[in-house]
Amino acid sequence: MKPTVTVLGGGSDAEREVSLESSAAIAAALECADAFEVDRLVIDALDQDRLAQIKTDLFFPALHGPWGEGGPLQDLLEADGRPFVGAGPRAARLAMDKIATKSIALSIGVPTTTSCVLTPTDPACPLPLPVVAKPIHEGSTVGLFVCYSEADWRHAHTCAAASGRPYMIEPYIAGRELTVSVLDGAPLPIIEITPADGLYDYEAKYARNDTTYTPHPALPLGVAERISAAAVQLFHALGARHLARVDFILDSAGTPWLLELNTMPGFTDHSLLPMAARALPPGLELDMPALCAHLVILALRDAHTTTTFRSSPSWQRHASATT
Repeated sequence: MKPTVTVLGGGSDAEREVSLESSAAIAAALECADAFEVDRLVIDALDQDRLAQIKTDLFFPALHGPWGEGGPLQDLLEADGRPFVGAGPRAARLAMDKIATKSIALSIGVPTTTSCVLTPTDPACPLPLPVVAKPIHEGSTVGLFVCYSEADWRHAHTCAAASGRPYMIEPYIAGRELTVSVLDGAPLPIIEITPADGLYDYEAKYARNDTTYTPHPALPLGVAERISAAAVQLFHALGARHLARVDFILDSAGTPWLLELNTMPGFTDHSLLPMAARALPPGLELDMPALCAHLVILALRDAHTTTTFRSSPSWQRHASATT
């Protein structure tokens, strides 16, 4: 009898529309994999009783944002006791908190910039311009401001103070945007992101088709190995599991600076983790059905609920040998 997988999508966070796209793509992929019974459930929010009423063997929560990805939903799933894909509550909260992530990165020797918490009552910028101001507990560049001038800063400060959300400020670093997806503790191929207008914001990620994605980009000697190792190191330090995406900026001096770690990356047609899985060497590549099935298998494995479904470690051995 096939295990039943319920893919959760929606939520009430700012990234709801992205979640709806991701959950639809995951459900379609799992149906193509033909190893599971698949249900897709669109939610606004859940409580423990409602979750318990859902008849399923495993949850695949494809939600993005503070509630669905940042710990509260993971609390419910962990208390429910059935397997689920992705990070547990503690890792979800640490990764959603950008300052906590950066603090842990610094403690393990992964370069990241100094950051400050924005004070709504203090209009002065604590760092030299240019800076980036962004919510501490959001993803997908929701609410992000790049401030090149004092006028930019005043606008960002006003908007941040009015939002009611905690914001952070960090130096703006010009450079090449690189991302490393991590699958079960092993790095996938690096992808370079080149937005047409220079800023990889929400529109560039999900709405526009003029962003260039380059798997296996040409990089200075040793950089690929360094950022792949840093991504895996941070994945483990945060206590993440199954999947993550780790973003870096490579500056002109060749230093890769950590931006953030995302514990439930998108699964839309623009999304980077599925793109990286397809970029594995011939014979090891994972298309969407294989990738999504692999993630379900990992969750089943970790819950010790099955001996029938097992993931092949062949691509992981290859990744370990090449980083």
